Amino acid sequence: MNIEQNKIADLLKKIEQMKKTGEVDLSTEEDLSIAVMNLISLEEHFFFTNAKTGKEEYLNLLLETREIRKSLLARLVSKHEGETWCISKHLLGTTMRLMEVGTKLYSDGKRDEAKEIYKKAGEVYSLFWALRLKLIDISGLKEVAAKEQPWTLNDILDKLVDCCDE
Repeated sequence: MNIEQNKIADLLKKIEQMKKTGEVDLSTEEDLSIAVMNLISLEEHFFFTNAKTGKEEYLNLLLETREIRKSLLARLVSKHEGETWCISKHLLGTTMRLMEVGTKLYSDGKRDEAKEIYKKAGEVYSLFWALRLKLIDISGLKEVAAKEQPWTLNDILDKLVDCCDE
């Protein structure tokens, strides 16, 4: 296991410990996070269906879905700082898309590629939970980012994972 995998494994252990001690009801929150992922996907589908058909009712459905997603995400991310709300939304959306890509690859017989994508989906989902449960400290990211422009996606994920060093 590389360093990042060790850190993710450590985060998962911390989450399991929190579940055992009853600090948080993760089974309900896990279900809620999956529901939010699906609502994000629905928003995307309503947008693209509107773009393909030009029918405004799909934008109305998008807005209704968005309001539901916002209210449910608020149950997961009740107190947020900076952009943790948007970060959480994008981590969940990315997890869902990676799961879908992995499933398509798997069904196409590309099992090794699918497993790689599934692994990445799990890592991104772990980052969501690490942020949600405040297992990582992202308070210094803004200052670090200002000194190291531009960041790639990998840089951002590396910084988030690095922030959990104790």
